[in-house]
Amino acid sequence: MKINGSLAAASLTVLLFNASPCRTQTGSQRSGSYYSGRYVNLFVQLLGKNESETRGKIDTAFNRLFFGGDESQRVCYPAGDDMGYVEDIANGDVRTEGMSYGMMIAVQMDRKDVFDRIWKWAKSNMQVQAGPHSGYFAWHCKTDGTVLDSTAASDGEQWFVMSLLFASARWGNGNGIYDYRTEAQEILNTMLHKEDEPDHGNVTDMFDAKSKLVSFVPAAQASWFTDPSYQLPHFYELWARWTNNQFWCDAAKASRDLLQQAADPKTGLSPDYSNFDGGPLDRWGRGHDDFRFDAWRVAMNIAMDHEWFDKDPREVEEANRLLNFFYSQGIDAYVNQYSLNGKPLSHDRSLGLVAMNAVAAVASTNRNRQEFVEKLWNSPVPSGFYRYYDGMLYMLAMLQVSGNFRIYDPTGKPVEACTK
Repeated sequence: MKINGSLAAASLTVLLFNASPCRTQTGSQRSGSYYSGRYVNLFVQLLGKNESETRGKIDTAFNRLFFGGDESQRVCYPAGDDMGYVEDIANGDVRTEGMSYGMMIAVQMDRKDVFDRIWKWAKSNMQVQAGPHSGYFAWHCKTDGTVLDSTAASDGEQWFVMSLLFASARWGNGNGIYDYRTEAQEILNTMLHKEDEPDHGNVTDMFDAKSKLVSFVPAAQASWFTDPSYQLPHFYELWARWTNNQFWCDAAKASRDLLQQAADPKTGLSPDYSNFDGGPLDRWGRGHDDFRFDAWRVAMNIAMDHEWFDKDPREVEEANRLLNFFYSQGIDAYVNQYSLNGKPLSHDRSLGLVAMNAVAAVASTNRNRQEFVEKLWNSPVPSGFYRYYDGMLYMLAMLQVSGNFRIYDPTGKPVEACTK
């Protein structure tokens, strides 16, 4: 599973912010926010709200989730004088998923204080320092920092890297662990070159060398399949430009293809887990070949890739198909889990899915997209026992639907890459 050939030359010397990406040309010939610098605010465009109202909604959500009441509102808690963690309240643990989302939200909100607290906790408690997993982050810990499982979950590393690179561009680099650019570079090196280390054991690279797709978990048999919601082609597009590494160009294309292959052609629903060819996979007999909690996020990834780069018209078709399915279930009645062919698998409704469907509206051309955006606007900030996952997705959706989920580019100008 080694990533070899032309990539071998990049081992341990991935240079961020090179002047020469895969290919360079002016961005005027391409659409997408990366080139134009413009981000759509659907609350304004579709609902007639203004920017002040939008900012008020976003600030309220952020303040409640990060600084609200301990018992029923906040998910981010201080730890000592200079650290903090995002807690999965329902499970009583801290996950790289939530920590990396928290960092991304903080950089988008221009809250360096919050970002640095979360990053220091993650770096101090979650990043493995020795042994086969070294360089990766333990996917979950107790709230006191005790590691529960040293295995990495691939979504966390990807969001850590993107958050750190945006922080570097927005705030500059400091010293030690606050040299965001260097920290991101080291994580990227581990993701692509873990198998070059002599003591990696059964711990693998995070991306499958043949398919160019991110693995579910970079270890043993769990590296043989993927999670469609882990596909982040818009991140890979940026990494290709900022590392001069053709692999990320290939990964962007592969992930876009996977997102189409995994989605049901009629409902648009994707499974939690899939094989590298997109076929649904029921690993461990837990129903992950169906549309469940991970799969909610596929809509977000498709929509953000469309907004940032607008390279794949299939994403518009997929967003339309997905929203049409949920609309057919009833805008106020659809539940949070389905078989891929559209059979309800629960009786519950979740704000996290309401939020992700609103993000799908960024890519959709359906008339009904306005109603999905309106449902997000009218939904309260998640609170109570399940506020962690619903709350993180709600906060990301508020930023994304309002045009405030933005690229912070260290190079200062758009360049072309990934033209193959």
